[in-house]
Amino acid sequence: MGEMRQKLGVMSQTICPSLQAPSEEDLKAPKGEKMQLKREISLMNGICLIVGNMIGSGIFVSPKGVLMHSASYGLSLVIWALGGIFSVFGALCYAELGTTITKSGASYAYILESFGGFLAFIRLWTSILLIEPASQAVISLTFANYLVEAFYPTCQPPYDAVRLIAAACLCMLIFINCAYVKWGTLVQDLFTYTKLMALFLIIIVGIMKIFNGETKNFDNPFEGSSTEPGAISLALYSALFSYSGWDTLNFVTEEIQNPERNLPLAIAISMPIVTIIYLLTNVAYYVVLDMPSLLASDAVAVTFGNAVLGPFKWIIPISVAMSCYGGLNASVIAASRLFFVGAREGHLPNSLSLIHAERYTPIPALLFNGLMGLIFLCVEDVFQLINYFSFSYWLYVGLSVAGLIYLRFTQPDRHRPVKLTLFFPFIYCLCSLFLVIVPLYGDTINSLIGIGIALSGVPVYYVTIYLPEDRRPKFISTLNAFATKYTQILCYCCLTELDVVAETRADGKTQ
Repeated sequence: MGEMRQKLGVMSQTICPSLQAPSEEDLKAPKGEKMQLKREISLMNGICLIVGNMIGSGIFVSPKGVLMHSASYGLSLVIWALGGIFSVFGALCYAELGTTITKSGASYAYILESFGGFLAFIRLWTSILLIEPASQAVISLTFANYLVEAFYPTCQPPYDAVRLIAAACLCMLIFINCAYVKWGTLVQDLFTYTKLMALFLIIIVGIMKIFNGETKNFDNPFEGSSTEPGAISLALYSALFSYSGWDTLNFVTEEIQNPERNLPLAIAISMPIVTIIYLLTNVAYYVVLDMPSLLASDAVAVTFGNAVLGPFKWIIPISVAMSCYGGLNASVIAASRLFFVGAREGHLPNSLSLIHAERYTPIPALLFNGLMGLIFLCVEDVFQLINYFSFSYWLYVGLSVAGLIYLRFTQPDRHRPVKLTLFFPFIYCLCSLFLVIVPLYGDTINSLIGIGIALSGVPVYYVTIYLPEDRRPKFISTLNAFATKYTQILCYCCLTELDVVAETRADGKTQ
């Protein structure tokens, strides 16, 4: 792989005038700057990325999972609070990991650093083959469904219309993020503010109802609470799934301005915001809707809006659609950086580690991400695919946090701008184990299919990475070089240089 990258570096100099031709100022990289992703994500951008990805469509559409298993308003709110506290534990661990291992890629980069290439490749393989494209297809379809719902109030919208709108939504976001990083963060900021305003509207209506004395649903808040450990476990699992997404900013660590300060600060600000909003939104739902109505609803926020907003009830479906759009944008940003870092580490074709010579955006990785999403939009029952990887998110996050513990013992003197007591990662690892076991027990067949998909990466890893380059099939290196050459030509991209300043400083501290 080293020889291949040297050859591609020479090829890059030939194809990209920005790396030579000093007389052609319009084609040359700015003087003194490296060919790498630029640090353009501010603290506010980071907060909007985390909040925007955590608050997807779930709190609008299906917060009833917690209530269904807990069987009372009081216990469900306790479980929402516990889910928030648990997520804070995980986010704090990622604050340490993100400032210790200063590469983008989140759990992939942390597993690679801690446990080596094999486990990191399996995590990457699962993301490419299933997790990222399936989740993006589902989010874009949810967006399209809510967008066209107003035009088909009494029947199901046309299948083709929904799929085409979902595809257009995905393509638009790919274009925006290919153009400029700032365009992508601007979209994220705007749609995060929009969804927060919609949730504030729901919360304000709920508070007004409470002040008016409409609190009969809270007369006996814990009456009928479930006492079965299995049901409470499923309720907690539902709550934690709604909190997922707090690791989004760790996918773009190399693009954060002053990451040692802004990464942990963005996490510290975002987590309480989301937890409080989730709790207050559920209180508003519980004040307005009785339990049978809430459990019978397929879209709780829409039912809420129909009950209290009158002629302005259209605000909620539009807000859900915009929430999905913002969540999809955050997913596109995170997934493209995951593929970019995977290619740079030699686990994916080199063409995916290229960035535009002038805009400094990972265009090939973004286009690949968009193509995979469009392919999954052609799958009729794409929602079923989500069930195959419900356990893997917690498995890989848990492995990352276990890596934090492992590095504490193997590299005790490593530079750590944020250093937690080991209580937090130990508790999080134990809870992650629980979150992996729950879907394996409750949805065994789908979970086993997901494991099978992950293990399909083993022979791929053996042939394309583990074997020495001279023993690999010749067509692999030929295709890799061909794809890289023509990707550079078509997309005006160059190979990147890894920013090793932080790594050098870390080495110095260790020595």
